[in-house]
Order: sequence, then structure tokens, then C-alpha cells
Amino acid sequence: MFDTLLINIGQLVTMDHKDGLIRGEAMQTLPVIENGAIGFTDGAITFIGSMDDVKLEAKEVIDCEGKLVTPGLVDPHTHLVFGGSREHEIALKLQGVPYLEILRRGGGIHSTVSATKQATTEELVKKAIFHCNRMLSYGITTAEAKSGYGLDVDTEMKQLEVVQHVQETHSIDLVSTFLGAHAVPKDYKGKEEAFLQEMLDLLPTIKERNLAEFVDIFCETDVFTVEESKRYLQKAQELGFGTKIHADEIDSLGGTEAAAEIDCISADHLCGASDEGIRMLAESNTVAVLLPGTTFYLNKEEFARGRKMIDSGVAVSLATDFNPGSSPTENLQFIMSVAMLKLRMTPEEIWNAVTVNASYAIGRGDVAGKLRVGRKADVIIWDAPNYAYIPYHYGVNHVNTVFKAGKKVVKRSEQLI
Repeated sequence: MFDTLLINIGQLVTMDHKDGLIRGEAMQTLPVIENGAIGFTDGAITFIGSMDDVKLEAKEVIDCEGKLVTPGLVDPHTHLVFGGSREHEIALKLQGVPYLEILRRGGGIHSTVSATKQATTEELVKKAIFHCNRMLSYGITTAEAKSGYGLDVDTEMKQLEVVQHVQETHSIDLVSTFLGAHAVPKDYKGKEEAFLQEMLDLLPTIKERNLAEFVDIFCETDVFTVEESKRYLQKAQELGFGTKIHADEIDSLGGTEAAAEIDCISADHLCGASDEGIRMLAESNTVAVLLPGTTFYLNKEEFARGRKMIDSGVAVSLATDFNPGSSPTENLQFIMSVAMLKLRMTPEEIWNAVTVNASYAIGRGDVAGKLRVGRKADVIIWDAPNYAYIPYHYGVNHVNTVFKAGKKVVKRSEQLI
């Protein structure tokens, strides 16, 4: 007897290829059960198969009427916790005011840092829950959440505490990343090493309080160099943290190569990744987390070379980069469409990138990103007949129902009154 049984599924996309990252030609394949069914009990999946093999014995039977069913989406790169917003900068950007000039006027990341410092923990929790609810509504059941809008001890710790509180109280699964090295504070210009040491000094406390699993750094021109980033992340690794890196977002500095060299779990952005960096990623277990929504929103021409990366054997994933400045969206479905159009990724590659590979990019490959008997029932029913329809029909929310650990947490209706 199932608690919940979904029947008459048009396409049941389990994503259950095998264990491990999906790369190369394997990204072109999806495990699909036509006319499928899936059942779950006590929050876990207990049956996956065809309608021919299932017994209709359940407390709740849901007729999917030929709809698509998949695992919950995984977003491996977000800046979830921040104060304020930055819509007031749009007019300046449209006028062509350079970002550095916006910074000088008190805008940019400094604006968000100031708003985050001023916000109370309760205000940040309320705001983060609002965004988590929206993520769930778009089908995201697991997401990474970074700090990085404090740039001082107290505010960085406050952000991490907010992530921990939301994780303990909200349906969505959050994976916490410490991004204290997100930018150089104004009063540390020319003293970058001193600032990095101050952030490193926080790590034992963060580890003791279990406030973050990963440590990240922004490796970019006028922020932190490749060598500074490598030393910083290697020290974090020595303390038992997994590591991630914002690499080659704007300039091709060698952050991609550094990520593969020191075995980061992911290298993110990669718009300027070199051929050598791509080759090294292909030979590593570092996941390329591509963020095409950021390039789109900043109106840049150079998107990450997703097609070349996949053809070279890199394990590619996709993320929203949800943040207040360069990608203010929780809609991973829209990112899937941008990846199709601008990164030249196929629907099959896109689904592998927002489920299996995304889960491995945040250390959740054994619990998220696929449907398998015994795993948590993170399941999405889509208002779509097949998996290719989601990236094809862009700009809308295709979610019908979201189950998180077997519990129905989202049910949308398109009925007009």
C-alpha cells in the first residue's frame, strides 16, 4: 500500500543512468519510462515502473493524464541570503554607466553589503524563505546557498546562520557555502592577503558549528588572483571543507585550471575558460557550473562555451546564480531555455545538467537529482507532455505539482475563474 501513487505518466524521466557524473555522449541520453507509474511511502520512493506492473493500491492515487514526471530540480549556485535589492541601478546600466562607476556611487555589491549588514537576522530569514518558496514553485527541491554579502566577520556569520535556520525549518534542502571572499572590502584595498586571512580565521568556528560544507572564492581581475585563490582554498581543504570557485567569469585568468588542479568540487561561471582549462576539467571530477542567466541579464555577448565543454567530456551543470545584481531570478526553467539557445545544449543535456550533475556539484549525488527506489520522493509533475517541451516553451512556469520527501508542497492551477 503506497501513501501516494502517480499513474498514467506520459514520460517518467528517472535520471537513474548510473552512479557518478554524466559526461560526453552519456549527456545525450535520458532514462525514460513511457506510460509509467511511481509510488512513495513514508517520504521515500517504493516503486518505479510501467503501468503494466503496478498495483493500484494507495491512500492517494493521482492520474497524471499523460504528463511529464521528473526528479526535483537541483540549483547548485545561488546567493540566497541578502538584504535589499538593486532595481534602482537598472537606469544607470541602460545609460551605459560602467559597473565601477556604479560602485563608486555606492551601488553594486557595496549596496547589497550595506543592506545585508543593516538587516536583522529575522528580516533575512523572512526574505530567504520568500525566495525558497518561489524556488519550490519552479520545481527546485535542492539548492546551494552562499554567504558573501557581509565581507566582515559578523555579517558573514549572520548569513550562514540564516541559511542554517531556513534549512531546519523549510521544505527545500539547502547546501551552505561560505563565500566570505566574494569581494575586497573598501578598507582592505591593497591588503587582500590580510582580508583573506581574516576569512580563513573564521573557518574553524564555521566547521565546529556546521554552518557550511563548502568554501568559495571570487577569482577575477581586481578581486582575488589565481594564486591567492588556490592558497585560500587549499587551506580550507586542509580544514575539511569542500571547495568551489568563481572562475574566469570575465577574464581568462586560469581559475578553471586551478579548480581542476586542486580538485574543487565545482568551477562556476567559466565564460572565459581557456581551451587548456576545458581540457583539464574534462580529465577531472570538477563539475562545470554554467550560469547563462547571468550573461543574459548583464547583456554580454560571450556565453560560456557549453557546447565545447560537453563535446570535450566535461561534466556540465546549470544554475540560476540567483542574486540581486547580475541574475535576479529563481527560475531554473528559464535558465534551461537560455542554455538551449545560447550554449547550444540539447534537451537531454540540459536535464542531466539540472539534476544529476547539479547534485554532484554540491555533494548531493547520493540523495538528489534522480528517482530511485529507496531515495527521498522529490518528484515533479509538469504541465507538459514530454521533457523537450520544458526548455522549448520558455518564460513560463510549467510546474503542476511538487512533492518534497513525498509531501505535496506545491499545487498550481491554471483554471480561470
